[in-house]
Amino acid sequence: MRDNPIQEFDNPIQTATRFDSHSDSEDDSQSTSVDHNSSFITRRKSSPQIPKEALGCDYSNNKMTINAKPRKKLWLRIMVFLVFFLCLAVFLVPKERLFGLDLEGELFDADISNSISDSDNQTDKDTTSTPLKTSHCKKPYPGRPLIQYALMIDAGSTGSRIHVYRFNYCKNSPQLEDEVFHHVEPGLSSYPDNPEGAAESLDELVAVALKHVPAELHSCTPVAVKATAGLRLLGVKKSLHILKAVRKRLENKYPFPIIENEGVAIMDGKDEGVYAWITVNYLLQRIGSAHKQPTAAIFDLGGGSTQIVFEPDSTDDFVVAPGEHRYELQYGGHTYVLYQHSYLGYGLMSARRRIKEIMIKMWHSIKSKKVLGVKAEEIDDTTPHPCLPKNYTEELSLKDILPTLDDSTTVVGTGAGHAQCRAVTEHLFDKNKECSLSPCAFDGVYQPPLRETFSINDIYAFSYFYDRANPLGMPSEFSLGELRELTDAVCAGDVSKFAHLPEAMKELQKNPHYCMDLTFIYGLLHFGYEIPLDREVKIAKKIKGIETGWCLGAAIAVLDSTLWCKA
Repeated sequence: MRDNPIQEFDNPIQTATRFDSHSDSEDDSQSTSVDHNSSFITRRKSSPQIPKEALGCDYSNNKMTINAKPRKKLWLRIMVFLVFFLCLAVFLVPKERLFGLDLEGELFDADISNSISDSDNQTDKDTTSTPLKTSHCKKPYPGRPLIQYALMIDAGSTGSRIHVYRFNYCKNSPQLEDEVFHHVEPGLSSYPDNPEGAAESLDELVAVALKHVPAELHSCTPVAVKATAGLRLLGVKKSLHILKAVRKRLENKYPFPIIENEGVAIMDGKDEGVYAWITVNYLLQRIGSAHKQPTAAIFDLGGGSTQIVFEPDSTDDFVVAPGEHRYELQYGGHTYVLYQHSYLGYGLMSARRRIKEIMIKMWHSIKSKKVLGVKAEEIDDTTPHPCLPKNYTEELSLKDILPTLDDSTTVVGTGAGHAQCRAVTEHLFDKNKECSLSPCAFDGVYQPPLRETFSINDIYAFSYFYDRANPLGMPSEFSLGELRELTDAVCAGDVSKFAHLPEAMKELQKNPHYCMDLTFIYGLLHFGYEIPLDREVKIAKKIKGIETGWCLGAAIAVLDSTLWCKA
C-alpha cells in the first residue's frame, strides 16, 4: 500500500522574504540588517538618508537609546508587508513552483492503494461514482482528456484475467488512479477444438468492464487480448482459430475498440517481459522522473514460460551484445538498454511435465541395462520419482515421451529429498548445451552475468515465484540460501516446521508437487541464472496495491502511442 506523499514546505516567512528580496534585486545598492531574535534577514534599499530622530534613536553622549513606539510601528509595517506578499504568492504562483517541487515524477495517484479493487470482493462500492471527474485536478493537461480507461485481457495458460485501468491526464503522461481486475478459469488453450467456446469464456470478463467503464467512454476505451505461453504451445493452426473467434465476438458484441496492431494476438515473449519490467519500475517510480534512476530486474514465472529482464550496468568493459535479447526502450526522456529473454517451456507447469519426462526416460534407459546386478525384466513397469511424496502415484502416457512405446507408466513418488530431486531437475537446464554467443546462462542462451553486471540493484520475482514461497511464510525479501533451506524442509516432509501456519499446512497437503516446484524454482534462480546464495530476492504479487505482471506496462504503451478519448 502506498502512503500519501509528504511534501515539505518552506517556512512562510522565508518564502515571503524571497519575494521581498526579488523585488529589490533591480537596485544594485542594498543594505542588510539582521535581527538576532528572528530567523530571517530583511534587505532594504539604500534610500536617501533618513533623520535619526525619525527612527526614534537618540545618539547624544555617544549612546544609542531606542524609542520603542516608532520601532514597534516599523516592525508592524514589515510584517503586514510580508503577509501580503505571502498571500499573493499562494494564490498566484503554482504550488509546485512556489515550494520547489517536481511533480512530473508522479506517475500514479497518491491515493491509489485505497482505490484498487477486485470485482469478486466488491459489495456496494462503485468505483465510478464520479466517472468523468478526478479529485486531483479540475482541468486536464492541454490536448488530453481528463479521464482515460484502458482494458487488458491476459489470456494465460491456466486462466484469463481482465485489468480495467483508470488514468487521469492531470499531467502530460497518464497517472494511474484505479484498477479493477477479475479472472476466470480455465484458459483459452483449454478449448483447442472449440474456438467459439474459448471466445465465450471471456464474456464474464468483458461484463466487468461494461460495469466499471462509464457508458460515455465505451467507444474510446481500448481493449486488447494478449495470449501468452498457453496458446504458443497449442500450435499455430488451433491458436489462430481461437484468436479469430475472440476478435469476432469482441467486434460484434461489445462497444470497446480493439487496438489496431496485435490487438488480439499471441504476445511475443520479449514484449511480455519488457512490459512487466515497465510495470514494476513504473510502480516503484524508478522510471518516468526527470532524473534517471537505478532500475529493478524482473523475473516472471508463468505456467508455460519464464522471463528475465534487467538493465545491465554500463561500463567500459561490458555492453549488451547485439541480438534479439537487446531491447532499447525510450521512456520519460531517458534511454534504457535492457537485456531480456523469454524461455518457452520453462514455466512452472511445463517444467513439472518435463521433470517427470526426464525421470521416465532415465528409468527406461536403466531398465534396458543391468543395474546393481538386477536384471531389467525384474524391474516392474512403474517409474520411481524422487521429487514426489512417498507412495504418490500418477498414470502417464508414454507415447509422447517415448514414441516407440504406446502404453503408459505409473509414476511413484519416493520422497527422496531435495538433493535427489535437484539431481533430476538440473538436467532440465541443459548447462552443457552449445553456447554460440558467450556468456550463456542455460539452454545455450546468451545472458550478461548477474554477479558482474547487476550486483546491487533490486531483483523482483512474481507470479509463481510468489505463489509458491509466500503461502509457506517466506518474507517479502529473502536470500537464495533461505529458499534452499525452505526447499530442504518441504522435500524432507518436515511439516512440523509449518505448524504455526495453518494455511501452509493446507497448501502442502493438497499439492503433492510442492517439493518439485520449489526445487525447480531454486534451480532456475541459482543453477540456471547463477544468482549467488547470499543474494536477496524480493517477491511480490502487488506493488502499492497494483498487480505486478505485464498488463499495466502494455496499457501504458497503448496510451503512449495513441490519443483515444477526445480532449
